Amino acid sequence: MATGIKDKVAILGMGCSKFGERWDMDPADLMAEAFDECLIDAGIERNQIEAAWFASAIDSVNVGPSALPMSMALRLPYIPVTRVENMCASGTEAFRGAVYAVASGAVDIALALGCEKLKDTGYGGLPQRSRGVTNDMVFPNLSAPGVFAQLAAGYRGTHGVDKGDLKRAMAHVSVKSHANGVKNPKAHLRRAITEEQALNAPMVAEPIGLFDCCGVSDGSACAIVTTPDIAKGLGKTDLVSVKALQLSVSNGIESGHASWDGASLLTTRAAAARAYDEAGIKDPRAELSMTEVHDCFSITEMVTMEDLGLSDEGRVVTDTLDGKYDAEGSTPCQIDGGLKCFGHPIGASGLRMLYEMYLQLQGRAGERQLDDPTLGLTHNLGGFPSQNVSSVSIIGRY
Repeated sequence: MATGIKDKVAILGMGCSKFGERWDMDPADLMAEAFDECLIDAGIERNQIEAAWFASAIDSVNVGPSALPMSMALRLPYIPVTRVENMCASGTEAFRGAVYAVASGAVDIALALGCEKLKDTGYGGLPQRSRGVTNDMVFPNLSAPGVFAQLAAGYRGTHGVDKGDLKRAMAHVSVKSHANGVKNPKAHLRRAITEEQALNAPMVAEPIGLFDCCGVSDGSACAIVTTPDIAKGLGKTDLVSVKALQLSVSNGIESGHASWDGASLLTTRAAAARAYDEAGIKDPRAELSMTEVHDCFSITEMVTMEDLGLSDEGRVVTDTLDGKYDAEGSTPCQIDGGLKCFGHPIGASGLRMLYEMYLQLQGRAGERQLDDPTLGLTHNLGGFPSQNVSSVSIIGRY
């Protein structure tokens, strides 16, 4: 009988490039920047890595449709390397491949790396046909801000939330994340904003304003994983292990008929329930020390808090305004600045989130270090509210 992966895999090392408009770097440079830090952190030689997984989501704008760019950039020792793509959960998908390989006993040490270089297209948003690049990402009459604005409308209608209260809570999310991002030297945007600025910013898709949107950036992040016994044998102490890794993909119900209320993310709820079970978490509000969730828009972060069971149904506006998810709150969210301040180089984001949880658990987060965290959760959402993939990962002290 399957028993899950709790504590079967430890993170040996992690690395993360600086995120931003990296005009001076090509994808290979970004990969090397993250990998060099990761390899030093792991304390091993590259020839000890036995298999690798590489995440990139938009192959026509940066690194190509195979695993060769990573293997060549890092001079990996003729090992199996697999390129994966699962929309905005691509980075976590690479991590899942490496973790499962170690947990199965197929390899002792595995690498997961994600990279995306989006700024070179010259277009401010994610690449679409006629916007920076010609590829297959074409969605006629649809935009990301537009569909997530519909999520806000669905949430407001379902729970009877006052429009002004929702907008103030969304502004609070952005102000909170920017305050956290100021403290992170690897973040793209490192400038505090005020609630007034967020509320009065140009409207993108009502009620989503400019400061409710995450940016677009270049970046890379990676992890090297092994078994706890091997990590200890290599002299590692204060181990961080994987407690749960779950993925859920839409099956068409959300867009197929009227049973979905448009106010939640069904895949996130399914992945979270399985992750809590795998990790042995009974009360996530009491047991989770911190979260990094997919804040592509401020409303997405808020809805996710309810989908993860961290706020009661219809209560996230109050919880947000009360500071529950602030750095000083009971469950800090986006303590590194989140997608809001890092931007979203798609293949790298999931691993970047894990990188922050890893640093926090080892007490190495510097100015933004939380007080004695024990469990961290990361969440990715790829696609649109009505058709998406969600991943939920939980890591903690071994």
